[in-house]
Amino acid sequence: MRLETRGNGAALLPSDAVCYTPETERTPVVHTLTTLAPLTTRLLEIQRINGAASLLSWDQETYMPAGGGEARAEQIAVLQGLAHQKLVSAEVESLLTKWVNPATGQALDQPDGAWDEPARSLLREAWRDFSRAKKLPSDFVIRLSRECSLAQQVWAEAKEQNKFGMFLPHLRTVLALKREEAQYLGYKDSPYDALLDVYEPGSTIATLRPLFAQLKARLVPLLKKVTQSSVKIDDSLLRYPYDTARQLEFGRLVLIAMGYDFERGRLDLSAHPFTTSFHPTDVRVTTRIYEHELQSCLFSCIHEGGHGLYDQGLDPRYFGTPLGESVSLGIHESQSRLWENCVGRSRAFWRFFYPILQQIFHHQLRGVDNEQFYAAINCVRPSLIRVEADELTYNLHIMLRFEIEQDLIEGRTTPDDLPGIWNQKMREYLGIVPERDAEGVLQDVHWSLGSFGYFPTYTLGNLYSVQFYEQAKIEIPHLEDEIAAGQLMVLRRWLGQKIHCWGRMFTPDHLAQRVTGSSVKPEPFLAYLEKKYGELYKL
Repeated sequence: MRLETRGNGAALLPSDAVCYTPETERTPVVHTLTTLAPLTTRLLEIQRINGAASLLSWDQETYMPAGGGEARAEQIAVLQGLAHQKLVSAEVESLLTKWVNPATGQALDQPDGAWDEPARSLLREAWRDFSRAKKLPSDFVIRLSRECSLAQQVWAEAKEQNKFGMFLPHLRTVLALKREEAQYLGYKDSPYDALLDVYEPGSTIATLRPLFAQLKARLVPLLKKVTQSSVKIDDSLLRYPYDTARQLEFGRLVLIAMGYDFERGRLDLSAHPFTTSFHPTDVRVTTRIYEHELQSCLFSCIHEGGHGLYDQGLDPRYFGTPLGESVSLGIHESQSRLWENCVGRSRAFWRFFYPILQQIFHHQLRGVDNEQFYAAINCVRPSLIRVEADELTYNLHIMLRFEIEQDLIEGRTTPDDLPGIWNQKMREYLGIVPERDAEGVLQDVHWSLGSFGYFPTYTLGNLYSVQFYEQAKIEIPHLEDEIAAGQLMVLRRWLGQKIHCWGRMFTPDHLAQRVTGSSVKPEPFLAYLEKKYGELYKL
């Protein structure tokens, strides 16, 4: 998961991952970002305030003493309120309306020439941020920030104690505020669309439903074939006792191999793994560790590392502007899921890294060969916890959350009914029911943070991830040989050049078409799963 405050920055690119200048047919181009200095100066100030708020949020989830919760909520609320006030100020509005058509959000060509592509993109995205923020009263922004900060702290305690009732009053409050936010933002068909658009611009229920239907139509039969297969994979080796310090040591080693720069990044522990960034030199990932769940720390490190590489790969020249931010959470999730699954669960990856893991945990893995380990980490078994789900069942977890969120926001469901509804949908989608709310409705941090509309980006990220990875294999013919030799930087550089460094220069769809020649589609992802699990389970 990525905790995102618009305005967060980027870290320095590796020297061999430099963006090329996009071609433009507009001539002459005389307006550049230099002309926009009065605007970018103000945006940079807003980014620094948001960065300070994000730093306080990171500390809240990692090192803050339990007694500091209420004071911290007030601190974060004040900073986010201040950032909002500065964004919607008369000064920013005056600058934007001078250069942007308010009706279309597009940059206005000036009498002495056209804007270059970065300037046009910056104005488009800055107008999007401004016009959205302008719809939200500052006192509402402060109130929402405060309540979400408090709710997150109560959620963590409620999950630990398995007490949904403890979290329920806060969930009611946050849900009411998110419904209010949707009304402020406005929507055509559903208030949920207004919240989806925050995380994945242009995304709506109408576009997601058919996509999810296509996935479900092939995932459910594939899952049935796998569960009925005569092949039974033993993954009990993943639940042997594994020293937690050594697990963290191995996770750090993999992050370094991926290219995560520890001079400009950290790895810490939190209740729910996440990534956040504050500055080009400060990107942070977290993980969690269980002695008897080897996959938890291992794959959360790789997953969050994928997020971290994106943040470290944004172009530092545009720090503080929309061009120094990720384009969408669907694209962001594509990077984490690409590293976690396409790479981290591949045979090629473990040809190099399994002997190292086997050496670290010699007692547990001495009798386990590479192929047994590969099968174990790709074992399909409907599970309670989303973040630990296999690739085949993962999207079913997202679909049930997608349905629940719509019903909550549209008022068909109340928070009081959630445990029962959750369990019913788990039985419908996965055939299992959690015995404890901590493993059910309380397992995700998102609703405490007010992140309604975030969950669908995980499925979009899965689809994007395979499209991007398949394209990388075309453009880097020996990619999997490189990965098998432990040389992960060749992929990291390709992603930096193709995706990371562009920020919000292009829309998510435009970026996908530039990289792969196609908009996001389910076919490559489904073909990838059918091939992988068809081989593993001899279907």
